[in-house]
Formats: sequence, structure tokens, C-alpha cells
Amino acid sequence: GADEVVFYDIAASVEGRRLLTQLLRRVASQVSVPLMVGGGIQTVRDIEEVLSCGAAKVSINSGALKNPKFMEEAAKRYGSSRVILSMDVKRVNASFRVFEAGGQVDTGLDALEWARQGQESGAGELVINSIDADGVQSGYDLELLGAIQKVSSLPVVASGGAGSMEHFLELFQKTGADAGLAASVFHFRKVSIPQLKEYLAEHGVPVNK
Repeated sequence: GADEVVFYDIAASVEGRRLLTQLLRRVASQVSVPLMVGGGIQTVRDIEEVLSCGAAKVSINSGALKNPKFMEEAAKRYGSSRVILSMDVKRVNASFRVFEAGGQVDTGLDALEWARQGQESGAGELVINSIDADGVQSGYDLELLGAIQKVSSLPVVASGGAGSMEHFLELFQKTGADAGLAASVFHFRKVSIPQLKEYLAEHGVPVNK
């Protein structure tokens, strides 16, 4: 019942290798909803290869940090709807900073400014992953999401922190997020997607059925 599947090869950029395309093709062959793919996408050639494997969208993180013009080039060639800026964000001295290398390295970039630049460069969406909330399952980082939406009008996919159906409801009721991305809460069947959609609909949140 998921509206979209996100496939992240989280070690690709850290290990300096390309995304596992053979595995990606196998995954894409089993998925009938849009597939967003990220990890190790550094060049236009990488995007071409990922799209040819069956991805509907590419999620770019470290590639944009290394070359800010990359997003602009990708959006012009493939269209903004297929080019997504992914950001790993953490609080540092009361400010939001962008991290790379799987959330291990502080780039020194202000996350709000980077989101604004991403929109100007042609990104079609923002995936905002809160490092502070990731894996904790205590709820999405509503403060971070609210701050991002004050500087960007792009659709926002919230990531990091989901641990219950109530957390999704809180996300949609208290922020303008367009989607909630989650991993472990689904992987370990703590929350069922069909039940979650029914719960959200009962509380007035529009969902795709």
C-alpha cells in the first residue's frame, strides 16, 4: 500500500563506488509504484543509468554538495519532477546544518540556505532527513520541517523519527509535509501501511487508496 518506494544505497558515496544497478533492476521489476533511488549519484551518467534501471526519480545528496551545478544540470536534462534534493540535517549550536558521508561529516552549510539553493537549482522535491530523530522512533522533527518550509515552497518528504501511527498524524497535522518516509517502523512491521492509511483518513488526512 505504499505510495512510493525509496531505495537508498547508503554506503555508495562513503565507499566511493557506484550504485548497485544489478540489484536495483531486480527491485524495480517487483515494484509497481514510483521508485526513488539514491546513493552514489555523482554525474549525469549515473542518473541515466539509474533511470534506465527502472527508477522514476533520483535522490541526490553528496553529488550536489560536491558540485552545486550538478542539480541544475540534472534538472534541465531530466526535468525537476525526477530530480530530488536529499538533505541529512542535524542541529549544531542551535542551527540546522547539512551533513554528508552518511551523516558523519558536518559540511558547515546552513540547511535552510541549502534548501533554498536547491529550489533555485531546479530540484522538484526535498527529502529532509533529521539525523537527530533518525532511528529514535520518537516522532518527526517538526521544528526542522517547519523551518525548511518557511524558506522553500517545494514539496517536502519528511524522514527520520517515525515510530507510531500517531507520529504520522502529528506530521501531517502540524506541518505542511507532503509525505512521510519511514523505514524500520515498516520493516519490523510495527506499523502496517494499510492500517496507517485508514487511521490517517479517519482523522481527516487525505491519503491515496
